[in-house]
Amino acid sequence: MERTKIADLRQHIGEKVKVEGFLQTLRDQKKMQFLILRDLSGLVQVAFWKANDPALAEKISATATESVVSVTGTVIENPIVKLGGLEIQLETYEVIGPAESPIPLDPTAEALPSIDYRLDWRFLDMRRPPVTLLFKVQTTAEAAFREYWLKHDFIEIHSPKLMGSPSESGAELFEVQYFETKAYLAQSPQFYKQMAMAAGFERVFEIGPVFRADPSFTSRHMTEFTGIDMEISYIESHEDVMRFLENMLQYVYQRVKDAHDEEIKQQFGVDLRVPSVPFPRITMEKALEILKEVGYQLPPEKKGDIDPGGERALADYIKRTYDHDFFYLIDWPISVRPFYHMRHADQPHLTKSFDLIANGTEIVTGAQREHRYEILRQQAIEKGLSTQSIQFYLDFFRYGCPPHGGFGLGLSRLLMVMLNLPNIREAVFLFRGPNRLHP
Repeated sequence: MERTKIADLRQHIGEKVKVEGFLQTLRDQKKMQFLILRDLSGLVQVAFWKANDPALAEKISATATESVVSVTGTVIENPIVKLGGLEIQLETYEVIGPAESPIPLDPTAEALPSIDYRLDWRFLDMRRPPVTLLFKVQTTAEAAFREYWLKHDFIEIHSPKLMGSPSESGAELFEVQYFETKAYLAQSPQFYKQMAMAAGFERVFEIGPVFRADPSFTSRHMTEFTGIDMEISYIESHEDVMRFLENMLQYVYQRVKDAHDEEIKQQFGVDLRVPSVPFPRITMEKALEILKEVGYQLPPEKKGDIDPGGERALADYIKRTYDHDFFYLIDWPISVRPFYHMRHADQPHLTKSFDLIANGTEIVTGAQREHRYEILRQQAIEKGLSTQSIQFYLDFFRYGCPPHGGFGLGLSRLLMVMLNLPNIREAVFLFRGPNRLHP
């Protein structure tokens, strides 16, 4: 008999069905046994009269919760059953994946252990409905990104993650042995997105892994994450990139809301708000003035930059002033931006770049790129980079390259913001950090 999903049982009232899933609860009464079965689509109650088959009743009694079982029986309407007013009258029962007892993490428990303990037993933690929903939302969001890109004539690329030279300035590099030489895990697909621009692809996107050797233990940092990247040609400034991004995020939020709105309210207590466009824009110069006005003191080491506390303070100001959860922080100084960011012709100390802050958390960095070979080469030298090590990249711009720009977005940060999660560890399939490589 073919398996029936629990969510489809109402279409089979009066029929015999086979349902397979986890035994979530067993209520073993004097004359009756009530089993709550769970599959990915929902829950169903299964009823069995012990007198019908005492040996089978004993088998059911001996089954540990969270075992995977297969039952057949007739679907009937029963209005007193809270789970959709349906139940299955059990006929056959088989344990097809027995669970040990006691279970180290009960996915049905109201009180949860620490996040670190739950990550040790992540496969059990992911049986909880909110975690399952998280990955349904992620699937919908990724599909929506792709839909939007494809509607706007983008080409998908898959860039290499082993590189012979760093893809970003800075020390956040994982170095690996590569035969008789060294290689680095890609910090971003940046160089290769720009290679596609030089190839004349005009519009490209990639969803793939990104590696950062960042020793941070914050609630929003990971050493490996999924990056959502795009690059577009023939732009006039970073404003073109921001305009595309905000319209795309509006589309993604709407698709997620259409698909999961009620579940998100139920599991996360979040009334998902589709952002209006355009998003507010604030220059770095203005941001520093606002922080001074509201009395927020940036740490001394953050000269030219904004720390997480400053981002939250600015987000509060934007919320009060514009009633918006998103805003762009634009025109960053060259001291805190990579060498390949284009600079303003009339303000050469500033870059045509932006960060997108959502609910007080930075989720996107983007910019117009410098596409003129000699200027790009000089900016690399100014940043102290060896042009020899990045000559392959500089070569992209020697034989004609259109003006272009793009961004990188952290998928898990987006989910964390969207679902109001307290920690990025909750928003990824398996977290990787400075002290976590297992499971």
